[in-house]
Amino acid sequence: MMSRFTPLLLAPVLMLGACGTYNGGVDSVYQPVVQRNFYVLDLQTAGYSLAPGESERLAGWMGSMGLRYGDQVAVDDGGAGEGGREEVAAEAGRYGLLLNEKAPVTVGQIAPGTVRVVVTRMQASVPGCPDFSRQYQPDFSASTTSNYGCATNSNLAAMVADPGDLVRGAPGSATMDPRTSGKAISALRAAVPSGAGGTAVRAESSAGGNK
Repeated sequence: MMSRFTPLLLAPVLMLGACGTYNGGVDSVYQPVVQRNFYVLDLQTAGYSLAPGESERLAGWMGSMGLRYGDQVAVDDGGAGEGGREEVAAEAGRYGLLLNEKAPVTVGQIAPGTVRVVVTRMQASVPGCPDFSRQYQPDFSASTTSNYGCATNSNLAAMVADPGDLVRGAPGSATMDPRTSGKAISALRAAVPSGAGGTAVRAESSAGGNK
C-alpha cells in the first residue's frame, strides 16, 4: 500500500523543486556582464594645439569623469590631422593613462577645426543577483541553490581593476623580474608577527604551535 502512495507524496516536492532558477552544474548561471560606454568631448583647435581656454575645459571634463585605471582615452581628428593630441596626452597622463593609437567610432561628424576626445569606460556587473527564488529543500533534480555563484561573481565584478580583462584577458609579459614576483613573499617573511604587535600571522600559530 505504501508504494502505491509514494508517487503522490513526492509530487508536491517535485513541483516545488521546479520553482525558481535552476543551477544544474558547478558553474553558476549568473556570470559577470561587461558594459562598454563612450564619452566624447569636442574641442576647438588652433593650428597644432588646442584653442585658448580649451585646455581648461578638457581638465575640468576629465576631472568630472574621475578617470581611473581601466579607462581608455583616444583622440579623433576625423582624419584632418588637427593638433591638440599632446595636450590631451599630458592631461590623461595626470591620471596614469596613455592615449590609444586608434579612436573608436562614435556618433556624429567631427566639425572642421575640432578634435574629439573619446573616453571608453567598461563596467562589470552580475544582473539578477542575488537570487533567492529557489528555496533550500530536498532537490531530486541535482540542482544547487538559485543564488549559487552570485557572491563570488559579484565580488569579482566589483574588484576587477579592468573589466575588459573579464572579456579577453590580459596578455602575459614576455619577461619576468624575479624580484617583482618575490616582493610579496619577502614582505610577508619580514613582517612582525601579530603576537609581537605586528600584522603577520605565522603558519605555526594556526597549526597548533607545531614548528
